[in-house]
Amino acid sequence: MTLPSAETAPTSPPGRIALYAPEFAADPHAAYRSMRRIHGPLVPVDLAPGVPATLVIGYYQARRILNDPLRFPADPRAWERLIPATCPVRPMMEWRPNALRSGGAEHARYRAANTHAIDKVDQHGLRALVEKVADGAIDGFRAAGSADLLTQYSFPIAFSVLSALLGCPDEIGQRIADGMAKIFDTTNADDGNRILAQAVSDLVTLRRRHPGDDITSRLALHPADLTDEEMSHQLVTLYGAGIEPLTNLISNTILKILTDEEFSADLHSGLSTVRDALDAVLYTDPPMMNYCISYPPYPVDVEGVLLPADQPVVISMSAANNDPALTDGVPVGSHAGNRAHLAWSTGPHTCPARSHAYLIAETAVTHLLDALPETDLARPLAELTWRPGPFHRALESLPVTFPADPGAQHAAHRAAHQGARP
Repeated sequence: MTLPSAETAPTSPPGRIALYAPEFAADPHAAYRSMRRIHGPLVPVDLAPGVPATLVIGYYQARRILNDPLRFPADPRAWERLIPATCPVRPMMEWRPNALRSGGAEHARYRAANTHAIDKVDQHGLRALVEKVADGAIDGFRAAGSADLLTQYSFPIAFSVLSALLGCPDEIGQRIADGMAKIFDTTNADDGNRILAQAVSDLVTLRRRHPGDDITSRLALHPADLTDEEMSHQLVTLYGAGIEPLTNLISNTILKILTDEEFSADLHSGLSTVRDALDAVLYTDPPMMNYCISYPPYPVDVEGVLLPADQPVVISMSAANNDPALTDGVPVGSHAGNRAHLAWSTGPHTCPARSHAYLIAETAVTHLLDALPETDLARPLAELTWRPGPFHRALESLPVTFPADPGAQHAAHRAAHQGARP
């Protein structure tokens, strides 16, 4: 079987590499190696048909760009004037009045509100919440002896925990998750954007009228005095970072433990930890492979390559983390405890909720390993399918088997029945 590469992936007429192709999603690392050999650290790509960008796959170049908001601002408004609303990647890239797409004083204002609202989350309560949701998810499939951990475990945890943190009822949260999934897949993205906009607007209205001890209410009450529109767009960012990437981080970490025999042996012998597994995945297969987008307002020369004005510059966290320039060819992800990866970005747009994401993912993975220690992948690794899209590293499913426990279903029914009694 020939591995997909930059040469075999579909390209646009100028020879740009198509990051939206299924061939790229099947094995992006083969494509990155080919890109590095042909282009060096800065690679001409297409994010969607006819949407050119520069992909930064060099670690040091990526860090320089992420820490240079003057030459590489995050505001895409000049770019998006030429991009139709139906463009499949536009909802992931377009301007919104939030911290991710702003700079200067506006960025500081939005980030202060977000950081305040997130930092008030009780970490002990968060861990207990994750454990409770994880228990409920496992109880739902333990008796069957098989499950799709992506749809039956990772997603329910990310969805339920984030909804609780944001004070979001399930009905609104389900619409938000549906819209976000369409946007990340870059299929029906325009429809997803409409679904998402209406759902977050409904959440803002609800929490304005009925504030509680949640992130949305704290945003509404912050001295930044955010408008309803600004509130909605802060929530879009939080959901964008909190459902799909967190689902994929949990799933990809479980996959690594189930398929990397050496790492699994170290984990079970106490030589490594679940946190080490998370960091290994954040190096090698981060849930956001390519993102942290900037839009230089004028042509910028980077190591002899002239990056065009108002054309997206996309950081490949996945490729930059594995840049041979870092370690002379030794995979950086193999070093336990090394957290120099770019999965959370760096510079002014560093993820403000990374400690919460670590806690949620670590608790979810640990809980599963404790509850179902004899879990195995249900089919060969090579037969798993990765969802196409230029931005995420996301499985279609994660099927597993484990010893069935028929008594678990009866116990779950009893507990539910007893809990329903007055």
